[in-house]
Amino acid sequence: MTQQRGSLNQCPRIREPQNLTGVSEFHLLGLSEDPDLQPIIFGLFLSMYLVTVLGNLLIILAVSSDPHLHTPMYFFLSNLSLADIGFISTTVPEMLVNIQTHSGVISFVGCLTQMSLFILFLCMDDLLLTLMAYDRFVAICHPLHYAVIMNPRLCVRLVLVSFLFGLLDSQVHNLITIHFSYFENVDIANFFCDPSQVLGLACSDTFTVNILMYFVGAIYGFLPLIGIIFSYYKIISSILRIPSSGGKYKAFSTCGSHLSVVCLFYGTGIGVYLFSNKSSSTKKGTVASVMYTVVTPMLNPFIYSLNNKDIKSALWRLHRRAV
Repeated sequence: MTQQRGSLNQCPRIREPQNLTGVSEFHLLGLSEDPDLQPIIFGLFLSMYLVTVLGNLLIILAVSSDPHLHTPMYFFLSNLSLADIGFISTTVPEMLVNIQTHSGVISFVGCLTQMSLFILFLCMDDLLLTLMAYDRFVAICHPLHYAVIMNPRLCVRLVLVSFLFGLLDSQVHNLITIHFSYFENVDIANFFCDPSQVLGLACSDTFTVNILMYFVGAIYGFLPLIGIIFSYYKIISSILRIPSSGGKYKAFSTCGSHLSVVCLFYGTGIGVYLFSNKSSSTKKGTVASVMYTVVTPMLNPFIYSLNNKDIKSALWRLHRRAV
């Protein structure tokens, strides 16, 4: 691997500054360096990528083509599907190209771009799941005011705000990374430029970096999660007051798919970013990151379509029109 700014084993605080250079590129180690496994990994991830894009596109087409689904809940769902397509497209195509070219080299600028898009779509997923929880809260706890509160103009503004917050978070991470002139190493133990791992390689005060990462994570991760938990606390309290069991089941069924996606998304994401060692180069963290970067976007369309009669009906009508 060529390096204009060099691979570093030590930081400037240890070696003389005049003997050091920065980095112009990173090396993505991927899931495995075993050449016999590369075709299997390529085929598996290509299949998952195609299934994810096709599944989420079908959700978007079903929602946009069926007037019965022109409601806030499905408007947020279609935007979630769009964010999922962008999310997986940020990492997997680059990985597939690296496998085919037998190279894991990514330029510094390319790494920053991938990080920026990754964080943007990650935050959009996070905030859109929060908006969907709020939508269910208003629908179940304030049904008489639902149409007034969740009007189309507000829904569009909320999605726009989620995009802007995601863009802000991505630029904060990029500015932090650009600020660092030197890195301890250029090897990233993942198949994409994981922001936490890239910042973990920086020659800087790691304590300050970690505090900043946890602070940003609390704003963009735990605050929306707290909002989701509070919404479902109010939702469950309202459902339990419904006298008929049929009414309770109907109310719970509208939330089941969303709850499944929330648990899958937050469970894998929190496990990677909070309970793993950011400086670790083990494959466990890499495999765990596959869960929320690839598997979660792939499963979302199945979760929403298999448990949702409206989506299945819309897809069936879409199929009949196509044939």
